[in-house]
Amino acid sequence: MRFDIVTLFPALFDGYLSQGLLSKALKNELVEIHRHDLRDHAPETTHRPVDDKPFGGGPGMLIQVEPTVNCVEAVEAAVPEKARRVLLTPQGKRFDQRMAEDFANDPRLILLCGRYEGFDQRVIDIWEPEEISVGDFVLNGGEVAAMVIIDAVVRLIPGVLGDQQSNIDDSFSRGNRLLEFPQYTRPREFRGHTVPDVLTGGDHGAIAKWRAEQSRLRTQQRRSDLLPESDNQNP
Repeated sequence: MRFDIVTLFPALFDGYLSQGLLSKALKNELVEIHRHDLRDHAPETTHRPVDDKPFGGGPGMLIQVEPTVNCVEAVEAAVPEKARRVLLTPQGKRFDQRMAEDFANDPRLILLCGRYEGFDQRVIDIWEPEEISVGDFVLNGGEVAAMVIIDAVVRLIPGVLGDQQSNIDDSFSRGNRLLEFPQYTRPREFRGHTVPDVLTGGDHGAIAKWRAEQSRLRTQQRRSDLLPESDNQNP
């Protein structure tokens, strides 16, 4: 799978791309990640501007339409494979696990990272991207949001995780959208807190039942909105 990141700050991704599972996925060629600097497509003046004041007044600056559209068109033309276009904005549709699973089925994503007060509206009108938000809050830019999406999608690509069962057991990944059950490892006792006996007894049927019960209980306590209405009425 290929990610193309359009950004004003490509160096922000240096550390992120060099660590952990993502670094291994890149090394094993399970995924490609390419960064594209918007300034490379700005008018060839001394400062290569990519932003300007909004028409009509108001605070902040807007990223201009010309360098943005030129950059995206160059990125798309560089590789013949059709790309899914994503613009990261607080005004977009909420990103979730189901969307991550949907993205993971695409061979290529272009992630457009906003800054300042966002993009000139004509970027959206011309490019027609999917507008995606990672939550009801505002970040300094779309780069961190792009990392969130990449992280969520890459781990769904076969071969990235050591055990693909991890994806199945993750919170939000199953059809009933239950939160994941509590998990424990060594030592069996620490400061008076012990591992539940069922997990050390070797009865896999009992363990599976306990985990299912704990998932539903945790979801009821923390995210009851994920459960059917009938379950909320009868906890």
